[in-house]
Amino acid sequence: MFEPAEESQCCLKNATFNSRLESGHHAQCTNDDIGSFAKDAAKLVSVFGPAISQSTPHIYLSVLPFAPQASPVAEHYRPLFPKILNPRRGKADGWPAIVAVMKGHTGGVSSIAFSQDGKRIVSGSYDQTIRVWDSETGDVVLGPLEGHTSLVYSVAFSQDGKRIVSGAYDQTIRVWDSETGDVVIGPLEGHTSSVRSVIFSQDGKDIVSGSDDQTIRVWDSATGDVVLGPLKGHTSSVKSVAFSQDGKRIVSGSYGQTIRVWDSEMGNVVLGPLEGHTSSVNSVVFLQDGKRIASGSDDQTIRVWDSETGDVDLGPLEGHTSSVKSVAFSQDGKRIVSGSDDQTIRVWDSEAGDVFLGPLEGHTNSIKSVAFSQDGKYIVSGSDDQTIRVWDSETGNVVLGPLEGHTDWVNSVAFLQDGKCIVSGSDDKTIRVWDSETGDVVLGPLEGHTDWVNSVAFLEDGERIISGSDDDTIYVWDSETGDVVLGPLEEHTDSVNSVAFSQDGKHIVSGSDDQTIRVWDSETGDIVLGPLKGHTSPVTSVAFSQDGKRIVSGSRDQTIRVWDSETGDVVLGPLEGHASLVNSVAFSRDSKHIVSGSDDQTIRIWDSETGDVSGPLEGHASLVNSTAFSQDGNCIISGSSDKTICLWDAETTQIVGSSLERHTCPVSSAPGSGLGDIFIDNTRHEGGWLVNSSSCLLFWLPSWNRKGLYWPRTLLVIGRGVPPTQLDLCNFVHGDSWHKFKA
Repeated sequence: MFEPAEESQCCLKNATFNSRLESGHHAQCTNDDIGSFAKDAAKLVSVFGPAISQSTPHIYLSVLPFAPQASPVAEHYRPLFPKILNPRRGKADGWPAIVAVMKGHTGGVSSIAFSQDGKRIVSGSYDQTIRVWDSETGDVVLGPLEGHTSLVYSVAFSQDGKRIVSGAYDQTIRVWDSETGDVVIGPLEGHTSSVRSVIFSQDGKDIVSGSDDQTIRVWDSATGDVVLGPLKGHTSSVKSVAFSQDGKRIVSGSYGQTIRVWDSEMGNVVLGPLEGHTSSVNSVVFLQDGKRIASGSDDQTIRVWDSETGDVDLGPLEGHTSSVKSVAFSQDGKRIVSGSDDQTIRVWDSEAGDVFLGPLEGHTNSIKSVAFSQDGKYIVSGSDDQTIRVWDSETGNVVLGPLEGHTDWVNSVAFLQDGKCIVSGSDDKTIRVWDSETGDVVLGPLEGHTDWVNSVAFLEDGERIISGSDDDTIYVWDSETGDVVLGPLEEHTDSVNSVAFSQDGKHIVSGSDDQTIRVWDSETGDIVLGPLKGHTSPVTSVAFSQDGKRIVSGSRDQTIRVWDSETGDVVLGPLEGHASLVNSVAFSRDSKHIVSGSDDQTIRIWDSETGDVSGPLEGHASLVNSTAFSQDGNCIISGSSDKTICLWDAETTQIVGSSLERHTCPVSSAPGSGLGDIFIDNTRHEGGWLVNSSSCLLFWLPSWNRKGLYWPRTLLVIGRGVPPTQLDLCNFVHGDSWHKFKA
């Protein structure tokens, strides 16, 4: 066996080779075990390549701990290295569906397509460029191709893979040489508005385009001449076009909710308009044999149509929670893949309509384009998060969901007094109550607000819940039945960002985008104080002190103020320290401290008498929208735009009273030491790496373990499709001592 350093370098040297070799090796191998081992090794290299290439010891320190439980390679080698970290929770059972993430575009990825042989992927982006990627390594092999003067909406390969066609907001079409990147034809001009969709005919001789000018054109791909069109009939933007396999028909989908099928020789409509969708048709595609058409729409559904009769053959298929932006058939026609604004991908059985796989989660913004590889083994997706992902179309064995919960950002969370329940408000316009031990939803969704729910709170006795919303109103709910008992309260002239009960339940305080604070009678809904003015930007958060004598407020002006609740005078502040807008503030039970959360992704603790600050607490991967103390003051709960809810240990000696000892690189954990000994209060997360204050690499997390990572004082993570990752670092050696991990 190699020594560790030699083995690492050997692996790195052959990483790309092994990845490319795997498919061929596996096919030729007669021994299933060896074949599985080779296939698994290629998966390891594909997923953990970034970590290994940056720091070779992490073939052991990061690969072995986080490889799936069923990985033959990891299973073989783990017993030989007992001094690596041990994920107590979060180890995947098998490989996740996603196999690659490609980054490079500086704008949303609007369109993607596989080459016929599956070796390359072309992408078009809002950054006005086109890129060609190696589908195995994720490397850019061509581009960025520049020429369009505005957003690129659509790209496609010719059947032989030698050319790429693109359509853009600049009203033009270009044809590119897929080897050199040269423009071989174009810009083709004729459309009088944005070109939304382009595709080659099967024989490569023609290109069809659909435009916001409501027309369709067919172009000679060799000369650039218009050979048919403009075809008129749609009464709104043409969002998607496609040829049938034999090239005799063209299907088009429109913003006007209809689908038409055209004769590609004569230009007449042979079928349609097909009606059924209740909103814009964003994507249409023929089945390989031309007998069926699939469509995806802003109405969140997918339909399959008989291309001869126009009847709906299947659907509407429901499951997506937002607009369906792209659909595609597998080559054998047995499956349909769909991508949506809800950031998920679903794979459907094209006969039964059942969800075969998904929702596949990983993108952090709208998915604009999806496609199958020719052999059907992979799915490629492009998103507004500026990335391209490639997914295994068969596995999905570690994909969770849809888990019951919020379908959008969690803006606000609060404890019930006994700590048994948590209430949350979300951009999905609903309120939910959760069991704080199990994470189960025990009440909700409560519906009534017509816009984002920005703030929620329990009454002291737990009998009522208050909520404030972007609809400028406040509601009070019965926490047992979910009924509305007061409201809507309407006085603010802009979004209500924060609401809170006084301790005795007699008053409600609210903060608004109108930059003011108001105090309400909780029985009658009358205003008893305010509007209080002082903040120079919207008031994002407000709270009463325990005795009800003070009100704390946080604002987009990055400051915190404390007010006298009787007179309305400012008694402390403005408190400054956060580097971005303050989203949430709350008093501790004894009113001695104030906790605040900010767009700077941190949490801070303030002395409510002096204004002195402790912190920041770091761990969330996005904006901290809400913070609160538990009733006993031992915990802080925080809700974030990373769609998770976290609980933090708030013991005074650890967070407020004193700072933790800061380790310096190298760090070696002694047996018996816990997570807190290796995680320090300024440990941070950078592109999958956990690094300390000296920028030393501690370990690398695969993407599926990052969102649910338990940080030092995290007790529970609640989130839609967020599996928790909890680590045992008792025997973990790293830094300069990494070589001591062997038995």
